[in-house]
Amino acid sequence: MGMRNIAVIPARYASQRFPGKLMELLQDQTIIKTTYDAVLATQLFDEVLVATDHDLIFEHLKDLGCAVIKSTQPYECGSDRIAAAVAECEVDIVVNVQGDEPFIDRDSLAALLAVFEQDPAGEIDLASLKTPLANEEELQNPNVVKVITDQRDCALYFSRSPIPNNRAQDPSVKAFRHIGVYAFRKQALLDFSTQAQTPLEKAEQIECIRHLEYGKKIKMVTTLHRGIGIDTPEDLLQARAYLSSQKKDA
Repeated sequence: MGMRNIAVIPARYASQRFPGKLMELLQDQTIIKTTYDAVLATQLFDEVLVATDHDLIFEHLKDLGCAVIKSTQPYECGSDRIAAAVAECEVDIVVNVQGDEPFIDRDSLAALLAVFEQDPAGEIDLASLKTPLANEEELQNPNVVKVITDQRDCALYFSRSPIPNNRAQDPSVKAFRHIGVYAFRKQALLDFSTQAQTPLEKAEQIECIRHLEYGKKIKMVTTLHRGIGIDTPEDLLQARAYLSSQKKDA
């Protein structure tokens, strides 16, 4: 019998940099509905579910016939919201797809699920995505989370600072951007929700560092698909322009 996989999309309304962004329109529908449809269209999951903290998002998706639940309490991060949503579910692998990633691609999600299919001993607790940094500006940008890995592509550390510091200027040393899409074994996700925030997690403001500080193993999967994560109004304009260009080319 195969593993049961579900995708949960955390959908917080009050984003710090762009409040209410998930209800903004991309062409003829909202960002959150576009993301939901994109994940559903992959046909990789036994269930796709949105977990939100806000009545507006909840009612909007419910009216459209989407699977959505409303959180019963506030949570510190999306992973805690997802853990609460799946606590009573019969599931093996839980994939967290951010609500502001409407261009998530099937190949990247399939590669994350494959990590667990190729790990019969259950050594990997979670998997996530990385992509080569595009330029020096991204390397220096504190809003871009960087990741370094060991020779088996397991994460060693995540940082907003430029890592690795290629002091030797060795061209074979590559820098990678972390893409915040996670696949968890259910127990690793439940463990996370019961653990206190860790010092490095607080310092960097990167929640996946908590997994490393508690000794979890994170497998990083390389993808060349960059998509457009919508964190700011400028990102939304870029996403709209991209969709308009795609429509013209069709």
